[in-house]
Amino acid sequence: MGGAVLAQADHSSHPRHSAHLGLATLLVFAAPAIPVASLIVGLSIYLQPYIAEHLGVGLTMVGVAWGAVRLIDIPVDPLLGVLMDRTRTGLGRYRVWLMLGAPILMLGVYMMFMAPRGVGPAYLIGWLLVMYLGVSIVTLAHAAWGAVLAPAYHDRSRVFGVLSVVGVLGMLLVLTIPILAPAILGHGGPGKAPQIVPLMGGVVVLSIPLCVGLAAWRIPEVVAPDTAAGPPMAALRDYLAVAAKPEVLRLFFGEMAIVLGTGWMTAVYLFFFRDSRGYNTQQSSILLGVYILSGIVGAPATAWIAGKAGKHRTLMVTTTAYVVGLSTVLLIPKGNVLAGLPIMLWCGFMAAGFSLLTRSMAADVADVLRLEQGKTRVSLVYALLTLAAKIAGALASLLSYPLLDMLGYHAVDGLKNTPEAILRLGLVYIVGPGVFVLLGGACFIGWRLDEARHAKVRAELDARDAALGEESAVPSLTEAAPLLSPVIGREA
Repeated sequence: MGGAVLAQADHSSHPRHSAHLGLATLLVFAAPAIPVASLIVGLSIYLQPYIAEHLGVGLTMVGVAWGAVRLIDIPVDPLLGVLMDRTRTGLGRYRVWLMLGAPILMLGVYMMFMAPRGVGPAYLIGWLLVMYLGVSIVTLAHAAWGAVLAPAYHDRSRVFGVLSVVGVLGMLLVLTIPILAPAILGHGGPGKAPQIVPLMGGVVVLSIPLCVGLAAWRIPEVVAPDTAAGPPMAALRDYLAVAAKPEVLRLFFGEMAIVLGTGWMTAVYLFFFRDSRGYNTQQSSILLGVYILSGIVGAPATAWIAGKAGKHRTLMVTTTAYVVGLSTVLLIPKGNVLAGLPIMLWCGFMAAGFSLLTRSMAADVADVLRLEQGKTRVSLVYALLTLAAKIAGALASLLSYPLLDMLGYHAVDGLKNTPEAILRLGLVYIVGPGVFVLLGGACFIGWRLDEARHAKVRAELDARDAALGEESAVPSLTEAAPLLSPVIGREA
């Protein structure tokens, strides 16, 4: 399985002494981001409207089902985080969890994207819980594994920049389906065939074992040593100790606000661009593809800017710029795809760095926690970020869909909405995301864990690990820079 390398392994077998992580290795490691990113697009943009329009479930019921599930599984991520950080196996600490989560995710995706017409709340809530459990395991294990691959402040921006770029490719994979739907499905209409969503689900299900299996097979994992004596703390005690840190609280609320804003936007996206801006599903998907494709440039560019200005400052700038761009979307002439391209490029470029910056900052915070507590807390920190995203996802569905219903907008095939309802749809699309994304950026005003402070933390950790007779368990990422260089002109 690629040789999991435990912390107590002989130094001659340690990745630091054998080979640097090159671009090819980083791309293999990033492979699981393809099905996860594909699922995010299919789930947030297409699946919820599909269930409301084609399966006979009302907007309010869809919003309540999604919101309920995100609230029900709130305790899952902190528990998973504690369990992952305690795991020590011959396959590594996080790799084994990535492999365990894959079949759970496959089952949940299949049952949701292949749901029959007339499904009720019990079906939606039950299979959503299964699917989100799989999402939690896979994304949490992958993010935590990525954090221990990169020790340095800027290296982490590179790693998560690569993950973001590969995730963009996964999103584009799913977006080609509605764009090419007439040719694929023999459907004469503009990509609105009900078969599109099941086809998306099939693509995601097939890509999960291929991508997860490739990463688990080819990438070694080193387990960093724990130094704290005594028995492990209880899950609740772990959770509270980490959650009480000011840096963790900032990350938690910042992530929650940003995900709520962008999640709100994606939940309403298809309704807004079809009914308010006059695009069909195929044209809306093209614009969304441009939004996502701009992340191929936006992610590495954000990592480069963060290397110059600091991660927290870069995040505050990109969140503000995103809202500025979003506020101009009502100026797009109806049905004009070319006129919509600049705004979608701008917003997608800015949004591409949100996740990579918060995840990179979370890895820095995890180093501080390991220095203070003597135990690995990477998974638990990422679990808290996932928890914030879950709460945000619940609120995005619970707020936006019932709000549209209350304001007189109806998502039913063949039903024409009033001009007043369309106007309210536009306001819902812009105001909600704008407010929350700005709040997310504001959470990092005064952030103190910058490059200089993190360098001191890493130096103390490396010295302590060396004193224990252990290596730092982190390969160099010097050769990851070629991915970024052609785009931004230099190393990040």
